[in-house]
Amino acid sequence: MEITELNPKIVWKYFHEITQVPRPSKKEGKIIAYLEKFAKEHGIEYKKDHVGNIVMSKPATPGYEDRVKLILQSHVDMVCEKNAGTEHDFDNDPIRTIVDGEWLHADGTTLGADNGIGCAAQLAILASDDIEHGPIEALFTIDEETGMTGAFELRPGFLTGKILINLDSEDEGELFIGCAGGKGIVATFTPEYQEAPQGLTWLRASVSGLKGGHSGGEIHCGLGNANKLLTRYLYALEKNVDWKLSEIAGGNLHNAIPREAHALVGVRPEDKAKAIELLKSLEEAVRNELKAVDPNVRFAIEDASAPAQVIDDKTKSALVRALYACPHGVLGMSHEIEDLVETSNNLASIKQRDGVILVETSQRSSTTSLRDSAAEMVASVFELAGAKVELTDSYPGWKPNPDSAILKASADAYRKLFGKEAAVKAIHAGLECGLILDVYPDLDMVSFGPTLRDVHSPAERIEIKTVDLWWRHLLQVLKEIPAAK
Repeated sequence: MEITELNPKIVWKYFHEITQVPRPSKKEGKIIAYLEKFAKEHGIEYKKDHVGNIVMSKPATPGYEDRVKLILQSHVDMVCEKNAGTEHDFDNDPIRTIVDGEWLHADGTTLGADNGIGCAAQLAILASDDIEHGPIEALFTIDEETGMTGAFELRPGFLTGKILINLDSEDEGELFIGCAGGKGIVATFTPEYQEAPQGLTWLRASVSGLKGGHSGGEIHCGLGNANKLLTRYLYALEKNVDWKLSEIAGGNLHNAIPREAHALVGVRPEDKAKAIELLKSLEEAVRNELKAVDPNVRFAIEDASAPAQVIDDKTKSALVRALYACPHGVLGMSHEIEDLVETSNNLASIKQRDGVILVETSQRSSTTSLRDSAAEMVASVFELAGAKVELTDSYPGWKPNPDSAILKASADAYRKLFGKEAAVKAIHAGLECGLILDVYPDLDMVSFGPTLRDVHSPAERIEIKTVDLWWRHLLQVLKEIPAAK
């Protein structure tokens, strides 16, 4: 079965079109052009702001003119991750989708259903002539995944709606009314590179096979972090043999749990067997630790060519210890909302370029003071190791409002359709809602979407049947929007 044969056909039609348009974060030019072309072809009024956010406006259908103007909101960019060995150019190639039983996924890459499916629903409503609704603004924001730039750059007056439905949630049947805020830290190590010593045996140690995933939505699952696992090996070398470090890299994006990492290490020939033994022993331990959640973890070690230079021992030692000491995972649970992660940290990436080593981490919390405290804790670790520490832009959380009118309307619509209650929740992931509220503090908001799993990784998939359920729910909510007072 092809994606365009799935139901509801109008939603899958537009999602398929979106998958054909390359749209990495910070490179949204092609998807913006696609949206502008769509608006012109359908005679829809639209405007674009100074960073590329687009809002399209559609008047009410007959009988719904008195309703409060509703904003439907999604982001246009996608996380670009692929499996090792997958040939794919995210700047130019379309996403190849595969219908796999009850799920849709991509061919070795992220799918981009986060948040392409939300965009598709907006376009389906805008293009339709038989869906009942009040006045609508469809907001398409840019660069949600790497900086929430679009939401950050919204200005008063760009939107006129009073209610907003965010379409970026990932569990059908759940209504989200709050989310975590976030912050990031980049630690920079500046090694004194030295000529590689003669007579060493060089080995490439690597970690792979991990699921990865969203650093907010999946942080509580206890998934393996390739950077942390590689660091355990490097620390074992540090304690047991005389060794040199030439290269280290792991992870890619601040909001993705790293799936792969590697290091190029040099040891004396007589210590080669020991270095291999240390890795094999660690692999056995880790496989046992992760067998229930990340069973496909793999460690590998292979002979490598000698490099031209190595990192000085002082920086090497400080880097390994800082990476080991840096926390990863859940730092605290909410005392107010059951089973909600309150505060976390993601040891996201290690990158070596232009003579420096960059370590990026991401802190999240639904409590601003705890978000800041987590960032200060992580910063302290790297400052003690002698790194230069910089804080990246922070963004606010979204404080739950259990008395929300759009929450009531969404819950009523779900009950009417399906004869059961939707779950009301907050989410540890970051949504744009908090930033939008900063600019439009009087907005009434809710977020809901179909079921997605393993977003921000090549295992990303969307449950097909939930798209139909979510779509039906959304159309019912459109009818339930209250009249303007």
